[in-house]
Amino acid sequence: MRVVADFHLHSHYSQATSKDLTLQNLEKYGRMKGLTLLGTGDLTHPKWLSDIRPLLSEGDGILRTAEGFSFVLSGEISLIYSQGGRGRRIHLVLLAPGFRAAERIQETLGKFGRLDYDGRPIFGKSCPEVVEALKSADERIEVIPAHIWTPWFSLFGSRSGFDSVEECFQDTAKHIFALETGLSSDPAMNWRLSALDKYTLVSNSDAHSHWPWRLGRECNILELGELTYDAFIHALRTRKGFIETLEFWPHEGKYHYDGHRSCGVCLAPAESAKGTCPKCGQPLTIGVASRVEELADRPEGFRPEGAVPFRNLIPLHELLAGAIGQAVSTKAVWAAYSPLVKAFGNELSVLLDAEERELAKLASPEAVRLILANRGQKIPFAPGYDGVYGVPDFTAILGRDGKAQAPPTARPAQRRLGEY
Repeated sequence: MRVVADFHLHSHYSQATSKDLTLQNLEKYGRMKGLTLLGTGDLTHPKWLSDIRPLLSEGDGILRTAEGFSFVLSGEISLIYSQGGRGRRIHLVLLAPGFRAAERIQETLGKFGRLDYDGRPIFGKSCPEVVEALKSADERIEVIPAHIWTPWFSLFGSRSGFDSVEECFQDTAKHIFALETGLSSDPAMNWRLSALDKYTLVSNSDAHSHWPWRLGRECNILELGELTYDAFIHALRTRKGFIETLEFWPHEGKYHYDGHRSCGVCLAPAESAKGTCPKCGQPLTIGVASRVEELADRPEGFRPEGAVPFRNLIPLHELLAGAIGQAVSTKAVWAAYSPLVKAFGNELSVLLDAEERELAKLASPEAVRLILANRGQKIPFAPGYDGVYGVPDFTAILGRDGKAQAPPTARPAQRRLGEY
């Protein structure tokens, strides 16, 4: 069976999330997006676990709603500690095979600190300490380093990370099988590090709302004999049955290039050698592209044997907003979105499979051109930096007379599918 999974996201109990981030909305908009398996998010929060338990039936480690939609218990934790004379801030995604395992996670982490104040709790413990404790509680708990290149909170982050998985996890590195690429990198960037070849690269939305331009903006496509927790984890660990990932363009991620948000300065790796803002002299936030360049031992375009393919996609709401010249959440964009999703079944079918002549029956010529250009990887960007999302340049496709506005300093992001 085909499984389209986004398993790293949040509930309304996490800070800076939508109050409407409920299990019901996750199911509704997950189906709309074309997802078939979602993480519950925030499994460490006692109230969230109590909220969702009556809504889900349990079997083989996968949870299902009354309508048959599938969830896997998931959550994210933040570890802030010192190692090697430096402050470290690492985020980890946790997966659990059912409610009893989630309760064991809560019991284990509850010894390290409070769980009830945020859906993504913070602990002053190291990665080896936490992994060892979780694996002792239940061997089937899966630990995956989250958004591994983000500058501030990640495994390889320029501000607080390490230079290798082994340096970070030490003896518990044997329990790490997968790494999450994050929004500001994609698999091709990670392929430049030979040390990462043995890890499965997974992609998730880290969504803080249920809207389809957030939910499933990154996801994983697998082919499993049956959807059980053990089969899902086996695919994540071995890549057997792992078909591809769908990726946010890394240029659109908030930390792709180096920069200084206060001064509006965005610089490619070759332009920021001094590491300071050319306007004010303050330190730049060193982005993912530079950090990959620093650690890479391979050239751009290298693809290791056995690597899982991927495709980069801009969410459909963003494309329609560019065609119309309005914000993604407006009624006009929803009015353009809904007929397409109804006709083709879900958003991913529109983005990946719908034929041009069929699209033309329901969408404007501008929207069709952007959907096809998106599918063909032909839309350039003004890259994201220092917490600012990158902006696609739709005028490059529609022309300067179109409704879309060109972003400042748009740079080409074109490449063939699966290449960097």
